[in-house]
Amino acid sequence: MRWRKSKEPSRSGSDLTAFIDEGSEIEGKFTFNGTVMMNGKFSGEINSSDSLIIGEKGIVNATVRAGVVLINGEVIGNVLATERVELRGTARVYGDVEAPVIVVEEGVHFEGHCKNTKGQSADVASADRDGLDLKR
Repeated sequence: MRWRKSKEPSRSGSDLTAFIDEGSEIEGKFTFNGTVMMNGKFSGEINSSDSLIIGEKGIVNATVRAGVVLINGEVIGNVLATERVELRGTARVYGDVEAPVIVVEEGVHFEGHCKNTKGQSADVASADRDGLDLKR
């Protein structure tokens, strides 16, 4: 039997590029391609055009920009997605959420504003919001 290594790695939508487990603490700017699962602590800034999954044990204190963001843990900071944001049952989010599709499940603790950015990029929507004077 002969084994051949393919020239391109197979990549399905469920393959993880990186897994940051609980017990890990990272500070700084994190840029990635693919799908990342975060169950550790992160502080700083996260940028990607792909998918970020924040697990139940994940604690993120950052501005998050990604294609798809699935939150099961805690996020302190704004979340901007070009495709969708899902706040799942155990999520705790303290900040604003902007995306064309926003899903909030029952049981989520959310303190912030939601903005549907359908028809415009999250960066343009963010720039529009910065120019507004919202007083309550």
